[in-house]
Amino acid sequence: MKQLIIIALLIFPLFGFSQGTDQQLAQHYYNNGEFDKALVYYERLYEGDNSKFNFKRYYECLAETGDDKTAEKLLKKSAARNRYDNEYAIMLAKFYEERNQKPKADKIYNDLIDNMQPSSRNVIALYNLFKAQGKKDMSYRTLVKGRKVLKNSYPLNFQFAEYYGSQGESEKMIDEYLDMIDYHSSYQTSIQRVLSGQIDFTKENSKEYNLLRTALISRTQKNPDNVVYAEMLTWLFVQRQNFPAALVHVKAIDKRTKSEGRMVYEFGTVCIENKDFSTARRAFKYVVEMGEESLYFMRAQNSLLNVSFLEVTTRRDFSQTELDEIILDYQNVLSKYGSNRMSLPIILELAHIQAFYANKGKDAIELLNNALLITNLTDIEKAQVKMKLADIHVLHGDIWEASLFYMQVDKDFKYEPIGHDAKFKNARIFYYDGEFDFAQSQLDILKQSTTKLIANDAIQLSLLITDNFGLDSNYTVMNWYASADLLIEQHRYQEAYILFDSILDEFPAHSLGDEILLKKAHAMQLQGKWNDAVKNLEEITKYHGEDILADDALFQLGDIYQNHLFDNEKAASYYRQILFNHKGSLYSVEARKRFQELRESGALKEGAKEEL
Repeated sequence: MKQLIIIALLIFPLFGFSQGTDQQLAQHYYNNGEFDKALVYYERLYEGDNSKFNFKRYYECLAETGDDKTAEKLLKKSAARNRYDNEYAIMLAKFYEERNQKPKADKIYNDLIDNMQPSSRNVIALYNLFKAQGKKDMSYRTLVKGRKVLKNSYPLNFQFAEYYGSQGESEKMIDEYLDMIDYHSSYQTSIQRVLSGQIDFTKENSKEYNLLRTALISRTQKNPDNVVYAEMLTWLFVQRQNFPAALVHVKAIDKRTKSEGRMVYEFGTVCIENKDFSTARRAFKYVVEMGEESLYFMRAQNSLLNVSFLEVTTRRDFSQTELDEIILDYQNVLSKYGSNRMSLPIILELAHIQAFYANKGKDAIELLNNALLITNLTDIEKAQVKMKLADIHVLHGDIWEASLFYMQVDKDFKYEPIGHDAKFKNARIFYYDGEFDFAQSQLDILKQSTTKLIANDAIQLSLLITDNFGLDSNYTVMNWYASADLLIEQHRYQEAYILFDSILDEFPAHSLGDEILLKKAHAMQLQGKWNDAVKNLEEITKYHGEDILADDALFQLGDIYQNHLFDNEKAASYYRQILFNHKGSLYSVEARKRFQELRESGALKEGAKEEL
């Protein structure tokens, strides 16, 4: 008995080694195109393991060596043995086709379709096999017969839509997709995703878009109680950025579903994200006019004011009359509902508009001081009020009053983003006042901030001080520059320009030249003077193209052309320069993202669409 065990232990490793060797040799000869040698090994492997991989390799070697008789026998035997795997039968039919025996091949194809199992899995598998062989007529016949045998258990809409799409029959394709929603409304999101890949929403006269719009309007009219089609129509208009048309349908859906303004409110936020402030205002106003009993009344009221705030801070060129009207809207709401925790966001926005745009800083400070007296404010809410107060004190030149507020917030929220922001802004106070060493010590701490934006700001200001502080014996230039920087914060732009020009006149070769151009561009943007900002930024790219601020200038140029001058071609050209000429830039990720978005939205001409 012991001898038998020893013999077995010796044989099995040798057997496994032999199998491994056969596989390696078969693969080696097959890769080298020596099919006659590979055949010997694949035949042996197939006899030991008739897996599909070994079968295909064995069959290929037979076909390549011209042994049609054995190949046919192998295919017939495998097709009979694997009746529920149609791939073997398809291979046999293809074998006959390649040898001009079409009747035999057709018989196999017809038998597969006529005798298909009433299983969605089998129908779809056969359809995919025919599609892979390029047999569109057979794939279509499979779907027609499949729909008949499956009855209502599985509709095959996706497969029919795919087939019709490949044939350019867009109307039938769209009908199949929409029928899928009839089958089950849960497919709505999937259908939207698929249609997004099928339809070019940016193309003005898109045939598919018009067909889909017509079909959805027709189905909405025929099925007024089915809100899914109305939702699909809304989605369609949003894809086309036609928000006013979408709002009409959202209102109708909201009424039909008795959503009490929820859907209209949510649509308003979508409009804000897409900077369609006019339609957003109409959406929020609609909810407000539903009355205070609506669950979304107060939110809509706040958002209605927020639209005005966003317009002011985005356009930056409002007249004093327009600003006064906006401020009055805020004040009317506060008069009606009072100053409390719920209205704090409104108070903060009103103070910002008053101080930074309407030249009413004293009113803003009084408003915020009263806000600190609101009962039940959380510590973080009090900190938000203090931060806004501090920012306004900087605007008024009370920088040490501002510093006290910043230090309080920094102390109370040392490990929170708002605390990091306070520390950074306080470091800037000392920088404005010429205390560069202390400012640097605070910035060194902030470089490790987990808040990326604050860390980047700290690094930039730290580099500015490091690179330029002490280059001349009396520190005159750096002090002038910091003072001009503060003037910009205080919106005293002309005084800042005079001080910047004085630096350039007195110290024409100073390293702060590109920094001054960037600050001037920033000041122009704060005033909505986009073309003037472009001139300063282009000077940086022209005269300081190799310096550290070149990528900052390029990114800002891209942003201005994309979001304010609406020239997507130019915007893309600046993003592209960052990606090709400044590969280590902090803006690389965002520049690539924006370039891709411009390209995918269809906003670029064909010549500007190359891969990055």
